[in-house]
Amino acid sequence: MIIFDDIPKAFYPICQSRPVSDIRCGILKLRQRISNLFDDDEAVLWIEPRLQELWQSRLPDWPINRPAYKGKLLINSRIKPQPEIIQAIKALQPGESIFEGDYLIAHRAAKAMHLPLESFITKLNRDQQQEGWLFSNLSEIIHASEDLIRQDFEQYFYDKDNFFETEPGVTILAPYSIWIGDEVTLKPGVVLDASAGPIVIDEGATIMHNAVIVGPAYIGKLSVIKIAAKIYPGSSIGPVCKVGGEVEGSIFHAYSNKQHDGFLGHSYVGEWVNIGADTNNSDLKNTYGSVFSYSYLTGKKEDTHTKFMGCIIGDHSKLGINCSINTGTVIGVGSNLWGSALIDGFIPDFSWGNASLLVPHRLESFFKTAALVKQRRDEQFSPEEAALYSQIFKSTHGD
Repeated sequence: MIIFDDIPKAFYPICQSRPVSDIRCGILKLRQRISNLFDDDEAVLWIEPRLQELWQSRLPDWPINRPAYKGKLLINSRIKPQPEIIQAIKALQPGESIFEGDYLIAHRAAKAMHLPLESFITKLNRDQQQEGWLFSNLSEIIHASEDLIRQDFEQYFYDKDNFFETEPGVTILAPYSIWIGDEVTLKPGVVLDASAGPIVIDEGATIMHNAVIVGPAYIGKLSVIKIAAKIYPGSSIGPVCKVGGEVEGSIFHAYSNKQHDGFLGHSYVGEWVNIGADTNNSDLKNTYGSVFSYSYLTGKKEDTHTKFMGCIIGDHSKLGINCSINTGTVIGVGSNLWGSALIDGFIPDFSWGNASLLVPHRLESFFKTAALVKQRRDEQFSPEEAALYSQIFKSTHGD
């Protein structure tokens, strides 16, 4: 099986630095869920060539950009994991394809195929035309996460013989809808309420005193939920994050922190992001109208077709204390923002300063900070990362 990306710019800035297949939605990444649903432990990823060197080092067990041989399924990483979609793809015969408009959903190879997609995609027969089978932007990913937490729980975590012990003072509601991994710490005063949806607390996570988690929700491995935090439905927090304050319907990748009070709603946060104390975002317009948000693909604001849409924050971006982020704001990778001016609209990659007066972030300074931040987690800022971020900086600000 080949899991391929086709329009990564639709998922920038998150996919400035990762494949679309690595997007977190629900408990799993897109590639993990597709591999499991099609029962293929030898799936190959087709990703942008500019990402290949870095991601081959990050995913040594996943073959990347290898040819597809006769009989192999090619599956778009953006597919929605619905039973009828999975069944239709599995039923494809050699040479048959399913499209959504001009976008390939899936194809079973009748002969060997290789990148680039453009070299063969226009030659394929359009045996089926479908609509609404593919995710088209990050807003859709954010709003799909709640249902996918439910689906992932039923598929991979539900155990009718589920049993766990908690410390005195921990309140558990609907325990059969809760999965707790090994070496999880639940401090007194914690409330886990799975009455309306499942909760997964993954291995080594710590939930501190008086924190409340309302399902559906996922807390990743070794993450820390801070004292008196409020985690609302639809929240999926990746590994090694520290999260406090109020979070609703939001997705965090690994190693990102929002440790203090402040609201984050219906947002997508990349890796190595830090959100300062009392920083808040808006996820609902005063008019209750549909939110528009900047698209790297079209270069303009697009209708998200939802009235709940917060912000998108690219990898390695930092937000100071008491920042205010407007509805639908997109913040590019490597940005460092502070001050009282409203952060609004689109903040380009590697921006520095007060939102009302931005200048390009110095690349050397960015590298130094990124290395220090990763060092604190016993990680290294690799030459492959430096090369990728240099490329992104050059495409945004020039030499």
